[in-house]
Amino acid sequence: MSSTAEPVLVSYPPAPSNVNPSPPAESVPAADDVKVADTTKPHEVPSNDKPPSVDTIRKVENYPILDNKGEKHSFKSIYDGPDSTGRVLVIFIRHFFCGSCQEYIRALAASIKPDELLKLPIPTTFAIIGCGDHGLIDFYAKETGCPFPIYADEANTLYDDLGMATTWAFGAKPEYFRQSMARVVLGSITQGLKHLSSGLATKGGDTKRVGGEFLFEPSQDEGGKTISWCHRMTTTRDHTEVKELAKVLDKDGTVLLQTA
Repeated sequence: MSSTAEPVLVSYPPAPSNVNPSPPAESVPAADDVKVADTTKPHEVPSNDKPPSVDTIRKVENYPILDNKGEKHSFKSIYDGPDSTGRVLVIFIRHFFCGSCQEYIRALAASIKPDELLKLPIPTTFAIIGCGDHGLIDFYAKETGCPFPIYADEANTLYDDLGMATTWAFGAKPEYFRQSMARVVLGSITQGLKHLSSGLATKGGDTKRVGGEFLFEPSQDEGGKTISWCHRMTTTRDHTEVKELAKVLDKDGTVLLQTA
């Protein structure tokens, strides 16, 4: 059964004085147990880490995502397909030029290896989903050294219906963030400029959109897999810290916590 969650508020920074500010986007109709709203206050959005209902999972399971070649896959195929492992952690990043998320993926890649995940009591894999053009997936994988499969939700439908918010708030600096904010922002701009000739410079994804982490596990009650744990970002630098994520996946601390 679905339940009702409090609205997730969305922040917009003030527009520069020499630019005509565009009105905030209308609220996006989300799943029955998650509501997404807009606000003009420049603060991080309220926390909402309640896993989506089974009804919501059934609603989104056939939404299309694209791989680096532009081939379509159902969302369900990456967490409950014939080749999927017992558990799958789906990590939703921001736009493909987001330096903050790139820092996070680099930290994950350095600390948690695919073969270590497979040694867990329940073999586990990761999948990354971004909100930009699939043509940037290969660039993103090379830039971050990401060893996990990467997909694109170009329509942002998964972000909408899984209740992920929009905000430009930086929030507190996380442990995985190793560079200065100025350097990260400059790097993001530089990456975009390098894609001018390909036409992808403006197709990194919605810069207001933030992501989160969703853990799919088998459900004896419902059949198939459901989301047993999730974290929705409240700021642009609010991915789950690597050590905290390792504890979620490796409660005994016998495998992942040795390296994370």
